[in-house]
Amino acid sequence: MPRLTHHLALPAFTTRNRVFMAPLTRMRAAQPGDVPTDLMREYYTQRAGAGLIVTEGTQISPEGKGYHATPGIYSDDQVAGWRRITDSVHDAGGRIVLQLWHVGRITHPAVHGGEPGVSASALPFEGTTRIQDPDGDLVSVEAPTPRALAADELPRVLDDYRRATLNARAAGFDMVEIHGANGYLLQQFMSSSSNHREDRYGGSVDNRARFPLEVVDAVVDAWDPAHVGMRISPLIKVGGLDDSDGLEMGLHIAGELNRRELGYLHLCEPDWVGGPELDDDFRIKLREAFDGVVIAAGNYTPDKSARILRAGWADAIAFGRLFIANPDLPRRLADGSPLNALRPEVISGGDATGYTDYPSLTD
Repeated sequence: MPRLTHHLALPAFTTRNRVFMAPLTRMRAAQPGDVPTDLMREYYTQRAGAGLIVTEGTQISPEGKGYHATPGIYSDDQVAGWRRITDSVHDAGGRIVLQLWHVGRITHPAVHGGEPGVSASALPFEGTTRIQDPDGDLVSVEAPTPRALAADELPRVLDDYRRATLNARAAGFDMVEIHGANGYLLQQFMSSSSNHREDRYGGSVDNRARFPLEVVDAVVDAWDPAHVGMRISPLIKVGGLDDSDGLEMGLHIAGELNRRELGYLHLCEPDWVGGPELDDDFRIKLREAFDGVVIAAGNYTPDKSARILRAGWADAIAFGRLFIANPDLPRRLADGSPLNALRPEVISGGDATGYTDYPSLTD
C-alpha cells in the first residue's frame, strides 16, 4: 500500500498517488448530442482523489459511436460540457485524461442512421452493443457485419483523431489517451483475427500496426508526446475479437510508443473478461520494450497491485469496478478501510442511482 500512495512523475506532470481510475463506460451523456452533463461532473469530481482519472471512452466522431448515451468530443456543446467537468476536477485537486475512442465494428445501424459500422475488414463476428429501444429501454443487440474502411478513407479518420485531440485541449484535459484496446477499431486493425486486409495495412505485424501508429502520430502532432498515452490489451477476448496471438503485437506497439517517447502505456489485462492471465515473462519483456510510465489495469486486488509495483513491472494501477463503488478509493486503500459493494445492475445508463450515490467514508 505505501507504493500506491506515493506520487508518480509523468512526463507532463506529477500525480498525487498511483491509484488511477480506469476508463468506465457509464452511458449517461445527455441526448440528443451525446453531451457531458452536470451529473457526470459530480461523478468525476467525487473521484478527484485518484492520482489520475481516465475518462470513459469518448467518441471522436459520430462514426466512432457504438453505445447509447456515450459522450463525444467533436461538437462545441460537448467541449463545453467536458470543460465544466475538467474545471471541477481541477478545483478538487485532481488530474483527468480524455480517452479517445472509435468503436469500429462494435456498433449498430440504429446509432448511425442505418449505416453499418466500419472496421479493418468486412468480417462477421459475435459481438453485441447496447442501444435504446423504441420504449426508451436499454437493450443488448448483435453488432452486424461491418464494412471495411478503404485505404483512402483512413486520412479522414486520422483528421477526426487530430480534431478530437485539439478539442480535448480546449476542454481543459491534462492529457489524452488513445484507446487501442478492448476489441475496438485500432485493435481491430492490430489483431489478425479481425484484420484480413491485403494492402499495406494488413498481413504482417508491421502492416497491421501501421494505422494505429499513424493515429498515434496524428494525436502527437496535435499536442506533443508527453501529453499522449495509449491503452492496449494483448490476448483479450472481448467484443467478438480473439487476440490469442497478440503478444507479439503488444510488444511491437510498446517498442514503437517507447521510440516516440509517449507519456505512458496503459496495459489492460485480459483476465478481467475471462481471458488468460498475463505471465511475468511478458511483463518483463514489456518493461524492456517500454521504459516509460506503465499503468496496469484489469482484475487487480490490493495484493496483486503491491506485487506488480514492487517488481517494477508497472508504475501505477488503474481500478475500474472498485472506483465505481468507492469514490474515495485511494483513501480506503491507504487506510485499509472496508470497501463498498458494487451494484452491477446499475452500471450502464440511468440516473444518479449506482452512479453518484455510493457513500464516501466521510458520508
